[in-house]
Amino acid sequence: MAQLCRDCLHWSEDARSGRCPDCGSPRVLVHAELGSLAIAHMDCDAFYASVEKRDDPALRDRPVIVGGGRRGVVSTCCYIARINGVRSAMPMFKALKLCPDAVVVKPRMAVYAEVSARIREMMRELTPLVEPLSLDEAFLDLTGTERLLGMSPAAAMAGLVRRIGREIGVTASVGLSHCKYLAKIASDLDKPRGFSVIGRAETLDFLAPRPVSTIWGVGRAMSAKLERDGYHTLADLRRADPAALVARYGAMGMRLSELSHGRDTRRVSPDSPMKSVSAETTFDEDTSERDRLAGHLWRLAVKVSDRAKAREIAGRTVTLKLKTAKFRTVTRQTGLDSAVNLADTLYGAAEPLLDAVLGEGPFRLIGIGISALEPAAASAPEGNLFDRNAATRARAESATDSIRHRFGETAIIRGRALK
Repeated sequence: MAQLCRDCLHWSEDARSGRCPDCGSPRVLVHAELGSLAIAHMDCDAFYASVEKRDDPALRDRPVIVGGGRRGVVSTCCYIARINGVRSAMPMFKALKLCPDAVVVKPRMAVYAEVSARIREMMRELTPLVEPLSLDEAFLDLTGTERLLGMSPAAAMAGLVRRIGREIGVTASVGLSHCKYLAKIASDLDKPRGFSVIGRAETLDFLAPRPVSTIWGVGRAMSAKLERDGYHTLADLRRADPAALVARYGAMGMRLSELSHGRDTRRVSPDSPMKSVSAETTFDEDTSERDRLAGHLWRLAVKVSDRAKAREIAGRTVTLKLKTAKFRTVTRQTGLDSAVNLADTLYGAAEPLLDAVLGEGPFRLIGIGISALEPAAASAPEGNLFDRNAATRARAESATDSIRHRFGETAIIRGRALK
């Protein structure tokens, strides 16, 4: 059994105790396949909240919620707040009822994007095979890096997490396995500051009792459908005939069969082009109220705009997403004459789409996104025959962005954001 100390990176092929023989730390990894696994998933712990605590030491021991005002929702929260029951996408009034001592901080997407870029640079120093999933998580394939780095992939990931904590001031959790699916599961097993390993030999036994919702793409509605059909665990799916699963669930059926066996042949794709930028929120209570939906739509448009601007990209297609009280997903799209990342333009494109489907409510979720992406520098907004004020509005939004980034998200807001 190999042993790795996560603090001093001491490596031993013969684990003899639960502590590091060099530094005495109890933070050791012991696993028979520790030296042969090379697919990793790293996820920063409560990323936005961790950055806020780093930048304001007075928040270190306080419950912190990153999100909107009392009428908004929780973007994320620290683990102290989570102990009190606070969760992402929870309405702010409910979160503050559960955790009245929480400090609410407005999101600073530009700052989070900058921190994320620094972490990504550190990842690429280990391997060129880095596949970002979001600002705070990514897959890494460290196959064949032992000679270059002078250490195993497990030790390289432990060293990366240690360096991120020392140089950037946030913590992260790691999952290590033989495929992306299992690496992603492993990274969630022991958060925060976790490092979990799932080897080939234990894959089937590990997956057997897991609920069907463990599989990517199996949400609440799909999970309920599978359970009605008698599939409660991955072991149940594993026993099923793959052909029967395909006949019942289409292409998703083969995915259910493969992942229930722990088979995932997808490669870690470095710098895979981002296909879309989106944001959504789930309501505590279903609603058909137009003003409330429009208010959420505006706040989400601002969030998508901030994320797109941080990545210096823009999109030509705007998509509105709604989920009804009966869990039916409704999507509508519209194309734009040029690629944009202005919140005002995104909202203006999505608002008529919302008006057209209001009769299909009540709704439990609303979201907005952009796709058909291209570099923002190539699509600076200018006046045109149909909207001669586009350039003026772009300059005004740039000015409000600067004010929000410097003084906080509520320093300047639109009236529609109060709905």
